Amino acid sequence: QVQLVESGGGLVQPGGSLRLSCAASGFTLDYYAIGWFRQAPGKEREGVSCISGTDSQIYYGDSVKDRFTISRDSAKNAVTLQMNSLKPEDSAVYYCATHALTRCGRSWSTDDYKYWGQGTQVTVSS
Repeated sequence: QVQLVESGGGLVQPGGSLRLSCAASGFTLDYYAIGWFRQAPGKEREGVSCISGTDSQIYYGDSVKDRFTISRDSAKNAVTLQMNSLKPEDSAVYYCATHALTRCGRSWSTDDYKYWGQGTQVTVSS
């Protein structure tokens, strides 16, 4: 069965770091464009980052640019999101998802993503 599982969330102080992982089972991630999204209570789901299945295109949302880094860990059939210099406004449930195409789109529409994980909670607070 096709499944995505996010992990690595938790409680961290402002300025700290976390590494999230999106691990796949039932299929190989190499050919998929993978997106990270986040959603805080009362807010819309926000696009965070996307990496192309060709490894030639990477996108970041404006709010996380220069602080987050997306990469592939093919040996683990996973995509990671390294989050540095975390801010309280980064607190949210973080989701990963597979794009319908092998390359990331130019929008963050959730309709373009087919398979979703269950999410992992990130809380940034002192």
